[in-house]
Amino acid sequence: MNVRLTWVQPEDLVGHELRQAAQDGRDAEDVERRWYEAGGAPAPERAGASGTPAAPRLRALAGRLLDELAALASPLADDEPTGLDAIRAACPRWPAPQAGHTLVEPDRLHAAWLGRAAGCLLGKPVEKLPLAGIRALASAAGNWPLSTWFTAKGVPAGLLAAHPWNRRSASTSLAENVDGMPEDDDLDHPLLTLLLLQRHGRSFTTADLGRLWLDELPAGRVFTAERIAYRNLLDGVEPPDTARYRNPFREWIGAQIRADVHGWTHPGDPSAAAAQAHRDAVLTHTANGVYGAMFTAAALAEAAGGETDVHGCLAVGLRVVPPRSRYAGAVRLGIEAARAETDFDRVVDRLHAVYAETHHWVHVLPNAALLAAALTHADGDFGRSIGCAVSGGWDTDSNGATAGSLAGLLAGRPTALPAHWTAPLKNRLTTSVPGFDSPGFDTLADLTYQEVLRP
Repeated sequence: MNVRLTWVQPEDLVGHELRQAAQDGRDAEDVERRWYEAGGAPAPERAGASGTPAAPRLRALAGRLLDELAALASPLADDEPTGLDAIRAACPRWPAPQAGHTLVEPDRLHAAWLGRAAGCLLGKPVEKLPLAGIRALASAAGNWPLSTWFTAKGVPAGLLAAHPWNRRSASTSLAENVDGMPEDDDLDHPLLTLLLLQRHGRSFTTADLGRLWLDELPAGRVFTAERIAYRNLLDGVEPPDTARYRNPFREWIGAQIRADVHGWTHPGDPSAAAAQAHRDAVLTHTANGVYGAMFTAAALAEAAGGETDVHGCLAVGLRVVPPRSRYAGAVRLGIEAARAETDFDRVVDRLHAVYAETHHWVHVLPNAALLAAALTHADGDFGRSIGCAVSGGWDTDSNGATAGSLAGLLAGRPTALPAHWTAPLKNRLTTSVPGFDSPGFDTLADLTYQEVLRP
């Protein structure tokens, strides 16, 4: 039986690297010409290719061209460093280190876990769907603006045929099917971070994370940049080169979805949270991909430390991101667009006009802009936070999860979250991460609190 792995074959990656080169301003015209003249394909929208393997000649060419593309200098490199010292040097308002030790109430962590799960679950059935499809499906069910779960009930069959639900998620994430929280990488990675901290403490290294993945994370549960890094680890590539070698997804959203526990376990200390998230992120990502993790961790740390204003949390998140970077620009654009418009659909339309034609739907930049816009528009309201994050399309489950995490922390306790969002979760998470057998979110909050107490 032939099994063709996706997201890792050189011929599947060249189109994505050409797209990233164009975004970086690298001159890849000659490489692009040779690739297409040889019969190479452009970047597929679903981030991986399938079907018959490429001819050996084309695969060999793809490998050489990936290496040539990696050697091209980016004019944005000085404004978008990856090393932590250079990032800190580029951030004039980097937060001061925490003087004492702040604690966060376990109830707030419980609400953050529930919020992350609910936001992720809301976005699961419409992941990969175009914006028009999401709007049409929800509107047909009388659920626009989004205020509850997606449903197929009352939706015309023709519309469902034109915009089918995510095939892996519909059976567990539509309103009529929800029965606890199903497995998702947006929840698996926080569990892995807990496992990492339990085994190595806050002094873990990036190599420790790589070994943990090889020991405990099934290869089929990683995608895009994470799958490339996993492959690189197996090939003997050492971090942080795991993030750079033939990895056109290094500025996508993967590191951002892994950042929550780093923020939750550093209440009131966004500086330390961002630094810890950086150590995690550089296994798989560079530059803007790393900033996504640092921004998220810092914003969550600020909320865990007692900040009750979502706008203040976003502002702190920006303080750990180089201000001249594209990530900082995306967050500022999202905030400004949300402040300028009262109709969130118009906010989303503006963001799609900027990013939809140039960036893949899993790239970190459009999703960062949308996340910032959703949280700004919702002004701390939990339901609106996850509803806006998901209603904007792109990486719906990841954006819903991060928005729900922050909004849950701000809500302060599980009972402050509307029951129609939390009751269907049934305090049960399905996962393939070893050591976690259908854990309850209350249990996960207690385990997270133990890491807060760790010196």
